[in-house]
Amino acid sequence: MILGIDFDNTLVNYDNVLYERALQSGLIPSGAQRDKKNIRDKIRRLPDGEIKWQKLQAFIYGKGMNGSLLFEGVKPFLDACRGAAISVFIISHKTEFASLGDERVNFRDTAIGWMKRNQFFDKDGLGLSLDKIYFESTRQEKIERIKQLGCTHFIDDLEETFSEDSFPTNVERILYTKERSQIKDVKTFASWKEIYEYFFAKKRE
Repeated sequence: MILGIDFDNTLVNYDNVLYERALQSGLIPSGAQRDKKNIRDKIRRLPDGEIKWQKLQAFIYGKGMNGSLLFEGVKPFLDACRGAAISVFIISHKTEFASLGDERVNFRDTAIGWMKRNQFFDKDGLGLSLDKIYFESTRQEKIERIKQLGCTHFIDDLEETFSEDSFPTNVERILYTKERSQIKDVKTFASWKEIYEYFFAKKRE
């Protein structure tokens, strides 16, 4: 098995930093739900909402990233992958710099720095290696990387990845979301605990 995993909003939980920044910027009301989809949808309904949303994303992927967290359940899952000798790659659609926003921050360097602080590359941490991290400039390049690495499974929080015609049909599609997917042949899980159980619970029986 060769497993590919998306990065933003799949491994990294931006909900709190998104909420705080959107609230400070007057983009959402106090008491709004603290999840990405709800915040995004509220902002997109504002005048010039798409631009405001992209600027907010530029902040959280740059200077605001220190306020983000590793999703609960990721470490036990990756520990189990290591124990089962499953090759794990992180493959993310992440440009180097934002097209909008005031700050010139390299998103890829910021992400690697965040991974180091969260022990992604430590033997006692998540146990990954830097040469298995791939940041791609477009979604199509991301999909080509998935093909090149020979992934048998891929985990992503965005349906759009799996709905691309170029996404390989021989790769098992695993969607990390609390929403129901409308795409055929996509397995949907609402937590990393559920993903862990899908991969490993049957092996223990």
